[in-house]
Amino acid sequence: MIVLDTNVLIEILKGNEETIKTVHAFNEDLVISSISVMELYYGAINKAETKKLEKFVSLFKVEHLNENISKKSTLLIKAYAKSHNLDIPDSLIAATVLVRDCKIFTYA
Repeated sequence: MIVLDTNVLIEILKGNEETIKTVHAFNEDLVISSISVMELYYGAINKAETKKLEKFVSLFKVEHLNENISKKSTLLIKAYAKSHNLDIPDSLIAATVLVRDCKIFTYA
């Protein structure tokens, strides 16, 4: 299983051919974090874009947060927020990857 990070999803939405080609080449299940879904909706500029995002998000399985992910995220924030400028959304996505024992595709 591969989690597609928000920055990758944005590149797909922009029509970045290289990103789309790379994602299509993966031979694993592709999922997105519920955090990425929220980030995409937060960045929507109008209702039409929100509708487009709803259709796009429906193409993926969404991994939702749970207690284990929350606890792991808290540990990551404690360890890396100051030293690596780790923010809460990124810590939650990273925790999802670690708890689910999967890979992430990101441009970060």
